[in-house]
Amino acid sequence: MNLKSVLAASTAVMMAAPAMANPTAEVMHWWTSGGEARSVAVLQEQFAAEGGTWTDMPVAGGGGDAAMTALRARVLSGNAPTAVQLKGPAIQEWFEETGLADIGTVAEENGWDAVLPEQIAAHMKCDDQWCAAPVNVHRVNWIWGNKQILDEHGIEMPTTWDEFNAAAEKLQAAGVTPLAHGGQNWQDATIFETVVLGLGGPEFYSQALVDLDTEALTSDTMRQVFDQMRTIRGYVDDNFSGRDWNLATAMVMNDEAAFQIMGDWAKGEFLAAGKEPGVDFVCAPTPGEGFLYNVDSFAFFELDGEDKQQGQALLASLIMGPEFQHTFNLNKGSIPARTDVSLDDFDDCAKQSNADMTADAASGSLLPSYAHGMALRGAPAGAITDVVTAHFNSDMSSDDAVQQLADAVANAM
Repeated sequence: MNLKSVLAASTAVMMAAPAMANPTAEVMHWWTSGGEARSVAVLQEQFAAEGGTWTDMPVAGGGGDAAMTALRARVLSGNAPTAVQLKGPAIQEWFEETGLADIGTVAEENGWDAVLPEQIAAHMKCDDQWCAAPVNVHRVNWIWGNKQILDEHGIEMPTTWDEFNAAAEKLQAAGVTPLAHGGQNWQDATIFETVVLGLGGPEFYSQALVDLDTEALTSDTMRQVFDQMRTIRGYVDDNFSGRDWNLATAMVMNDEAAFQIMGDWAKGEFLAAGKEPGVDFVCAPTPGEGFLYNVDSFAFFELDGEDKQQGQALLASLIMGPEFQHTFNLNKGSIPARTDVSLDDFDDCAKQSNADMTADAASGSLLPSYAHGMALRGAPAGAITDVVTAHFNSDMSSDDAVQQLADAVANAM
């Protein structure tokens, strides 16, 4: 039995039961760290204030990988959640496999097309129908610094990878761990894509990690990327293996490391701990040009039951509401997906992110993150990440890594 048949069977069972009057939502997501949990609580509170009943289904681990495994198990058992955190091509993949609910009525009533960047809106549509609601825009290619450590050692935020390497060597010589990193495959991939963008530029990034062009994947530039990854491997501490990303952020907060390369959800952790940008920590885009984006969003399965359908409509409306977009993103570290939300209350890192997004959208340098599921479907993305992690955790040469990368992508297509 395919997934669409499973969902149809579960729908028939629910149709036999009387519908509840109040909106209900069982919401599956992977927001479990301090800043993330505080952010999703905002949505829960607004949902309850509108008379809704929220059942929270957080699934920790793997940057969302564990949640996707749990989701597939739920769908196969005929018990799909009301709403699930999905993003990028995964939205369209689930639409093709199971169908997703059409939330176009909510979108049209609230004028979503007029307030979303065209590139972001495209991710939220399935066969031209609205099937998901965006929560935010994260910038992935950020580097975060401990201001006290950097000031103490006379180090500015690097603008080139050579400057980053020089700063890291200086810190290491002084007994400071240069880079806080968690040895998980998606974290390795996060650093990798920022190096690809920084050394190759936006056009090369698109050729290699969006178009999967063989010449780009086997180029001298890609060899230089793996050379830089090998250099970066020397700047992390010995206990990095398996460390969660927020624990790496805590190392920067607690004066245990100078830098972290991570999306702006890391800023949510700094803010949740009472740290101030420009005082306790500093931010800068990773070396190079361009903006790698990761958009959190919620998609909705086709489920019968008036309570669930009302819950889906209410959730979609709240998620894209200006109040929620403002409050949520202040907590999360990201910027609103809506372009009409005032940033007066946001910090300078967020304002820079918003300005850069606008400029890069105009110049063609606003690019989907491969590491965070925005650029590619699962098989080729996983193939790239497997090679990146194997290289990062071994003595594999850059030449071998380039060849394995090209072979892995070809086999995944």
